Amino acid sequence: MKGRVLIAGFATRHVAQSAARAGYEVCAVDHFCDQDLSWYTVDREKFEDLADLPEGIERICRRHTFDILVVTSGAEDLSTPLHFYGTPKEKIGRFLDKLEIQHFFEHLKVPVPRLLADGDFPAMVKPKRGAGGWRNAIVRDKKEQSSWEELYPETPFIRQEIVEGVPASVCCVTDGSRARAIAVNEQFLRGKGEPAFGFCGSVTPLDHPLGQEMINRAEQIAAASGCIGTIGIDFVLGKDIAFAIEVNPRFQGTVDSVEMAYGCNLFQYHVDACTGILPRCPPLPRQVAVRSIIFADQDLTITADLKQLSSYVADIPWPGTSFEAGQALVSVFGWGQTREAACSLLDKHISTVRQYIR
Repeated sequence: MKGRVLIAGFATRHVAQSAARAGYEVCAVDHFCDQDLSWYTVDREKFEDLADLPEGIERICRRHTFDILVVTSGAEDLSTPLHFYGTPKEKIGRFLDKLEIQHFFEHLKVPVPRLLADGDFPAMVKPKRGAGGWRNAIVRDKKEQSSWEELYPETPFIRQEIVEGVPASVCCVTDGSRARAIAVNEQFLRGKGEPAFGFCGSVTPLDHPLGQEMINRAEQIAAASGCIGTIGIDFVLGKDIAFAIEVNPRFQGTVDSVEMAYGCNLFQYHVDACTGILPRCPPLPRQVAVRSIIFADQDLTITADLKQLSSYVADIPWPGTSFEAGQALVSVFGWGQTREAACSLLDKHISTVRQYIR
């Protein structure tokens, strides 16, 4: 065993799995505590609201001592006396604020959707703080913007020009001043309703004419960010330009597809980067991997035990878990030597999974 790690955040299974595979003993503080999280951890604490996260950490720390703390989404600016591996709190604040990210990109002179003045429409409205794109929306006039503000009252936001293209990201590791791109990903978005711009999966690697430009930009951004460890840079790939969208100073939702496609271990990359070690060169892809998050189309309870599908399903709920319409149910995977083959296998796996969640 390399050491005992505590992983804390809203969802931790993907990072816990990577850490366990890297040879660490893992504990987690997690909102979901899905069945497969228990396969990769020796102990867990569940919390309901992020405000309860520090208390969950205190409880698990009464039972264990830890060599490393790593955080995921929702816990990036957590204050703790534990030995923290990741972006320091004094550096991370600017990347939790989308207006600060905008100014950071403008300072670096990387292409970014420009901010719009009040009254300019159409516009992309984004909460200043938040992850996953769930509350982002296109508003075409004052009425639609007012409706958005009523839906999310007292939520500070920014307004950007709309750029069309392929949602994408680059997974990087950085030691605070140097960076190495590990993988380029296509991102799936929900595409309709309130969560239209919410993340719901990925394809790794992405083959695109702007791929190398995006890698170069991502390494420039990551190196200048002051972030440490595994981080993600989001882009929209337009016709001729790779627009930078966000810096995610934490493990991303693409961990599964990156590791499946490249045969690498992002947790070990993270630990190495936090001790000043970066890969000399990026890993080479072995296959194309795709992940899709399945959402409930109505209120339901999963009575079946989906662990029998664990070769291509993750984030597996315990039998008897109830879900409201719109909530994430499971992650489903496909793989192959081409994008088409991987997506075809994904479709077959989704068809099988749906037989168990009706």
